[in-house]
Amino acid sequence: MQVHLKNVGKRFNKQWIFRKLNLDIASQSSLIVLGANGSGKSTLIKLIGAYLEPTEGHIEYLNNQRKLINQSSLQKIALVAPYVNVVEEFSLKEHLTFHFKFKKATITIEEMARRSGLEFAWNKQVKDFSSGMKQRLKLCFAFFTDDELILLDEPTNNMDIKGIDWYQEEILNIIGKRTLIIASNQKNEHEIIMNPTYLDLDII
Repeated sequence: MQVHLKNVGKRFNKQWIFRKLNLDIASQSSLIVLGANGSGKSTLIKLIGAYLEPTEGHIEYLNNQRKLINQSSLQKIALVAPYVNVVEEFSLKEHLTFHFKFKKATITIEEMARRSGLEFAWNKQVKDFSSGMKQRLKLCFAFFTDDELILLDEPTNNMDIKGIDWYQEEILNIIGKRTLIIASNQKNEHEIIMNPTYLDLDII
């Protein structure tokens, strides 16, 4: 999926987060969004993920045949972020089963649990997961789907070293196959990506 931002700006009340942002994101490329706290990293991710609408300008999405995708019918976007919640009352099995009723999985849910290191929590309710386990579950929704645009905002939030190693391993399976956008200042979340494009919101 290609994404084109044309003179995009976002304002909350009277404060502009950023303005006149022009950006062309090629299909199957990798973009790293940098910037200090409050610079607009999460806001940009929400805009590209169609969770927010820009105050000015517009965003276009093109499929791999370079045909325009209507934003209201976008189906091929996965977003992982601290502000995206999981269903606490579900078990791991129930949550994966439910999610992949609406998304196409690339592997079985049993394999997802094994690869993410969550197989021991198969019948455990998500409300009893640690914060790092919840983050692994969220990442399963992005890593193991056929979505064409993957948006990751602070993707290893609350994860331990073993979890970060797993994250980096799975990221390598995405690079060059799907469009990937990561908002993070943490090097371990993006340093393994070869030749990405960088966008520093502190200097635009």
